[in-house]
Amino acid sequence: MSGFALQVPDDVLAQAKTAAAEEHVSIDQLLVGLLSEGLGHRRGLRDLRQRAARANVAEALRILDSTPDVPPEEGDELPV
Repeated sequence: MSGFALQVPDDVLAQAKTAAAEEHVSIDQLLVGLLSEGLGHRRGLRDLRQRAARANVAEALRILDSTPDVPPEEGDELPV
């Protein structure tokens, strides 16, 4: 594992310390977890953008138009 010095605004550090105490983890564990979650979220958004760029909207609409127009099954209704 590598070390990395990070400058953090005082108010953000105070929030991180509070959150770490609430979670009963060290501030290092909390920040590594938050960083990992953020990177995973970022990676997921990138992947969605790449998939969206490959989308064939016309084909998707054609498929939707070919589905039968029937009422939803019990329990699948939209809320009123």
